[in-house]
Amino acid sequence: MRAWLTAVLLSCAAFQTAAQEFTTLKGHGGPIMGIAVSPSGQVATASFDNSVGLWAGRDPQWLEAHDAAVTAVVFGPDAAVISAGDDFTVRLWRDGAQSLLGQHTAKVTSLAVSPDGAWVVSGSWDGTVRFWPLRGQGDALQVKAPGKGVNAVAFDAAGTQLFVGTNAGDLWRYDLSGTTEPMPVVRHGFGINEIVTGDGWIAYGAVDGGTRVIDMAGAQIADFTLDRRPILSMVYHQGSDQIAVGDGEGYIMIVDTQRWRITRDFRATRQGPVWALAFSPDGTVIHAGGLDDVAYAWPVETLDSFDATMGQERSFLRDPATMPNGERQFMRKCSICHALTSGPSRKAGPTLHGVFGRAAGAVQDYKYSPILTGSDIIWNEDTIDALFDEGPDHYIPGSKMPMQVIAKPDDRADLIAFLKQATQ
Repeated sequence: MRAWLTAVLLSCAAFQTAAQEFTTLKGHGGPIMGIAVSPSGQVATASFDNSVGLWAGRDPQWLEAHDAAVTAVVFGPDAAVISAGDDFTVRLWRDGAQSLLGQHTAKVTSLAVSPDGAWVVSGSWDGTVRFWPLRGQGDALQVKAPGKGVNAVAFDAAGTQLFVGTNAGDLWRYDLSGTTEPMPVVRHGFGINEIVTGDGWIAYGAVDGGTRVIDMAGAQIADFTLDRRPILSMVYHQGSDQIAVGDGEGYIMIVDTQRWRITRDFRATRQGPVWALAFSPDGTVIHAGGLDDVAYAWPVETLDSFDATMGQERSFLRDPATMPNGERQFMRKCSICHALTSGPSRKAGPTLHGVFGRAAGAVQDYKYSPILTGSDIIWNEDTIDALFDEGPDHYIPGSKMPMQVIAKPDDRADLIAFLKQATQ
């Protein structure tokens, strides 16, 4: 009887593991910069295409109000979504409607919701850390700035302490029950990109590949630094005692926080970084995003049995030697934001189809910067050449187009020749 029962239990366990399959979420028009999973299992993805995807199965609801890449997303109380990005703003979404919580003066890099759900904290490259109220009306609060660009923010489990990592390599602690002066915890020396906290410990990941765990006083508990850099994403799942760490070389490392040992070290991408990670509510699935327009998810238990999957959806990852120079310039400088085909596109920029002879700011239904509304620029060989010779910030100051310069005249000429053929 005991042997039979054991066999049945093993069979059920095997069935549950098999039922957890590799999945993808497709629909974005740019790389995935952030992922969050709600307690109910709903997934939110933040993308370079200026939008947040809120997924019910494989059908997304698009949350669109940002004017630049969305770099951070978290779930708040009552299934609210909070997003932030390169347009300096922090936005709150409830039932598809959005409100502006507030604005920094530089890119917003990180968000963290307080354990009681009363506040969301944002960190920015403007060097500030701000608290935005999530329940009822109230004014934003700002603690004393750590003085350098902020890359990461994280509460402790009680919500009485806030930890902040900066691009100067400092890890600061704020005692929220007392003074708002930042207190140093550790000085790493290289930019600290990610922070997670657990029971009596802090884990952080840095630009130099440092992945370390320290106690609340800064003493080292464990060092998981490998020869891979930079650390770009990190998430902790308390129920399963796991930390997942993503790096610039495409690996996802899983750490057991009970034994402080690496249990999985999975190459997730063929090329490119792992920018975003999130666990499922039960900790059995890890979601990831990177250069692809797709979010991926694998069962943690069988992670090492999969081949590298990410890093193959983007055309600019093709071997440059296989492309003529004009196409190569387009892939490097333009393809992440612009489609060449007609019709609607989920990319961050308007389609380039029919661009020659078209007035700037004229693609229907695309939300342009105010500077391009009614612009007298007509796109042709001369204006496109000037755009990439001077750079968008000089040629069209105030536009949303990121800084792109093509210094060599021959490269600009080859790009223009490619565009004339490819955008007809």
